[in-house]
Amino acid sequence: MNDYIVRATAADSQIRAFAITSKNMVETARRAHGTTPVISAALGRLLSGAAMMGTMMKGEKDLLTVQIQCSGPAKGLTVTADALGNVKGFPSVPKVELPLNDKGKLDVGGALGLGVMSVIKDMGLKEPYVGQIALQTGEIAEDLTYYFATSEQVPSAVGLGVLVDKDLTIKQAGGFIVQLMPFVNDSVIERLEKKITEIKSVTEMLEDGNTPEQILEIILGEFGVEITDTIETAFVCDCSKERVSRAISTLSKKDLNDIINDGEAIEVKCQFCNHAYRFDIEELKKMR
Repeated sequence: MNDYIVRATAADSQIRAFAITSKNMVETARRAHGTTPVISAALGRLLSGAAMMGTMMKGEKDLLTVQIQCSGPAKGLTVTADALGNVKGFPSVPKVELPLNDKGKLDVGGALGLGVMSVIKDMGLKEPYVGQIALQTGEIAEDLTYYFATSEQVPSAVGLGVLVDKDLTIKQAGGFIVQLMPFVNDSVIERLEKKITEIKSVTEMLEDGNTPEQILEIILGEFGVEITDTIETAFVCDCSKERVSRAISTLSKKDLNDIINDGEAIEVKCQFCNHAYRFDIEELKKMR
């Protein structure tokens, strides 16, 4: 089954919500980067969150980048999403080994440590919008919740989860974002806050066989949830040999000549998907 995102409203549009199933997307990223379980979980959570955030943008050419720079052994993560459900990303350090945390879970917070999360929205304006927060827990869902509250002034609840199987492949991945609109009344806020504390974790809900629609029904059913849209989502990298060639041709004449004078073909890998592009000497000479 393909990964997808659902968008919904509830409580007479006082609440808007998103939910995603992203197992294939996260498995594609795991295979591309050869990540260990804790990095698979960290990157998978960020991919899932960014994919949902991307669909909040209006323009087809709008781009969202979420970047984490941190002091932990993971060093950082970068994810880019568009408004159409396409997402890609890479870890700064793909292989980190850590013991499980005190809850017996993969220690994503320990892998990230202290750091900064930046959200960059390029909407075709003169300057992109940049929102930045200090990481609160490094568990990503809590950090995105804090980002929405402080940078966008939108009270939100974010849940993200990645379950790694014994063979290191991705068994489950997904999440939700539930947001309150400015005109929400107090009773809805109180009931929703209570509900959020009562639900199972995202991975438990997915393991129980729940779809994104059913996850939102679990959280928002008592508020009259209405699914408004379904969007396919996937790990998609738009790199190409032509694009890499353009990047190489921006090198200084001296650097390019040094590469050519070495007499060896070169291989350049895309940071986002690890696809390798080979350029022989004749191709490099044409770039001078």
